[in-house]
Formats: sequence, structure tokens, C-alpha cells
Amino acid sequence: MRPILMKGHERPLTFLKYNRDGDLLFSCAKDHTPTVWFANNGERLGTYRGHNGAVWCCDVSRDSTRLITGSADQSAKLWDVQSGTQLFTFNFDSPARAVDFAVGDKLAVITTDPFMGLTSAIHVKRIAADPDDQVADSELVLKGPQGRINRAVWGPLNRTIISAGEDAVVRIWDTETGKLLQENDKEVGHKKTITSLAKSTDCTHFLTGSLDKSAKLWDSRSLTLIKTYVTERPVNAVAMSPLLNHVVLGGGQDASAVTTTDHRAGKFEAKFYDKILQEELGGVKGHFGPINALAFNPDGKSFSSGGEDGYVRLHHFDPDYFRIPSI
Repeated sequence: MRPILMKGHERPLTFLKYNRDGDLLFSCAKDHTPTVWFANNGERLGTYRGHNGAVWCCDVSRDSTRLITGSADQSAKLWDVQSGTQLFTFNFDSPARAVDFAVGDKLAVITTDPFMGLTSAIHVKRIAADPDDQVADSELVLKGPQGRINRAVWGPLNRTIISAGEDAVVRIWDTETGKLLQENDKEVGHKKTITSLAKSTDCTHFLTGSLDKSAKLWDSRSLTLIKTYVTERPVNAVAMSPLLNHVVLGGGQDASAVTTTDHRAGKFEAKFYDKILQEELGGVKGHFGPINALAFNPDGKSFSSGGEDGYVRLHHFDPDYFRIPSI
């Protein structure tokens, strides 16, 4: 399995996202410029210029016409995927962190960081079909969690929003009323910052990765813990295969601490685990620094990883991978 090395970013990667068809890959980095690539051969298609700070997160609409990005420049922007033009800018009083389109693309959730005395918040915005009709007002603003909210995604049927972040608590919110419905059980939950969250294709369960060196699989409705995957390094990114019962964890310690650890920790591999048995299946090495982003192609036949080293590595699986014994 030879990776395709995609060099287009000058700074560390922060997020990767495939479109629904699996033919485009969107990457975000700290270099202000989200980029779109062909997902089969790694060719760079274009960039989205306009942000003035690190871009933390992005999401693409179901029909691949709209892109939304959240940035440290205190804005979230809507883009036309094909032309790269800015359609609208949502301005905030603090850095925007996570963004996620609802099913149907009529709503988007955007989280903002704590900043200069402001607490973190989750904003729900209505997305107009015609960019000329777009307004900046929030339908709903949810507050409560302490510290940064690193991820907020829509739950089943857009009825809920699932959020997680620095306070290590997974929360489920009602999208109609804005009420907090559930928090995860502290006994079984993460002990340190939750860095990443990935939903299953059918939205019935989701995976969280944390700096406490573990990833956990949760039920989307009841918020019960299903599985825990233990690794020996902080987890920065998680992904779930849409095809097989595999989860992938990526991480490594902070870039500033890399030289202080033994050679083993410097391998920075993406680790594959059996989703059900919780056993490690293998790893994919290659990055020269922690892995910050992971994404599976919707067809399950390839995955990509983005690292602190500024590279996106695109891996098309060998036929052997599909023969890994599963229960």
C-alpha cells in the first residue's frame, strides 16, 4: 500500500473531509487556505482563499456545491465548491472551531472558542438555498460547556447536536429547544480533552478520541458507552470505516514534546483496531509528526491522514486489507 503524498499546505493539517461521492477530499490547515484534491490520485484541484487565520474545520454539502469552514480569524465562511468564490461570512467575537452541515444542508452548527472573557458557544445557523438570501442571525445559541468545544455534530434526524471538547464531557442537546438532554457518565467517560469525533454512516453511533490515550464508541441516542480502544499515545484524530468493522486512531504527543520521548513514540502511525473486539489490527506509518486529521473515503476503499508535517497522505488499500479476518 504505497501512499500518495499530497503537499499543498505550508503548515500543520487540522482537518480532512471527503464529499459524499468520495471523489473530492477537502483539507484544512493552519496556513489559512482550505484546499480541495481529487480523492483518487491526489491531484490538487484548487484552494479557497479568504481566511486570515488557521482553518480548524470544514464540511461539504451533500450535493458537493457548498463548503463551510471555521477559522481562528473569528469567522465561518460559506464557499462555492466549484468556483472557489466566497458566498457568505458569519462573523463572531471569538475564533470559530467546529462546523457541520445538518442532513438536508438547510442548517449548520458552528462552535466558537472561549475568548477575552466570552464563554464557548454552539451556534445554529440557517443556510439559505440562494446565497443572496443568506442572513447572519443564529437560530439557536447553546452555552454551558467549559473550555473549548472541539467538535459539534448533528445527531440522528437533526433532532440533536452532539458536542465534545476540553472538559472531556460528551453532551447531547435538543435542537428545537436548546436544552441539554444528556451528559455522558463521568465514570466511564474520557479523563482528558476530547480532540475528535466521528459519526458512523448511519448515525447510530459515534467515536471520540482523547488526549487520555483512548478512543470510545458511544450510542448516539442513549449516550451509553459501547467500546473503548486503548493506545499508548494521545489521540488527535479518529475515523470509522464505512465498509468493515475497523476504527482508525491517529495521534502522537504534542509537536513541541517530540524530541523528549523515545524513538518508538516518533513513529506517528495511524493505528487500526477491530471495532468489535477492540484489538489492534495494525498500523500505517509515514508521518514525521503527530497525525492531526483522519478521514475514510465513503466507499471504504481508501483513507487519508493529515499531519503536523504539513502533508496529506492518501492510502488506497491493497486487496489483502479486505481479507483481514473479521467476525
